[in-house]
Amino acid sequence: MSNAPLIAVVDDDEAIREALDDLLQSVGFRCLSFVSAEDFLTRADQSGIACIILDVRMPGLSGLELQDRLNTDGGGHPPILFMTSYADDTTRRRAMGGGARDVLGKPVDAHILIESLNSAIAAG
Repeated sequence: MSNAPLIAVVDDDEAIREALDDLLQSVGFRCLSFVSAEDFLTRADQSGIACIILDVRMPGLSGLELQDRLNTDGGGHPPILFMTSYADDTTRRRAMGGGARDVLGKPVDAHILIESLNSAIAAG
C-alpha cells in the first residue's frame, strides 16, 4: 500500500476526518488529516500528495483562502476537491475559478467522492 496515492484531508470536523480516513483507506488510498488550513501549511510536504480534500468553512484560514494561498505560492499544488455544507453558487464559482476540480456538498455520497477523487488524480 506504500505506492497508494496519498490524499490530504483538511477539515475542522474530527468525525468527518475520521470517516474520510476510513473510507479512503478502504478503497486503497493513504490519508493524512489536518485540523485546519494552517495545520496543513505548517505540516504538509506537498510533494507526495496526490489530491487535497478541503472544507470551505473552517476557523482561521478558510478552504478558499488556502486555495488562494496555494495558487499564489507558485510551484503548483495537488488538485483540490472541496467538500462543504455551503455549496452555494458563489462558493462554487470561487472554488472552481481558483482551479478546484470539484465542489461536493455535505453529506457527500461516497461513490461520487471516490469517482471525483480518481478523476482529479488522473487529471493531475
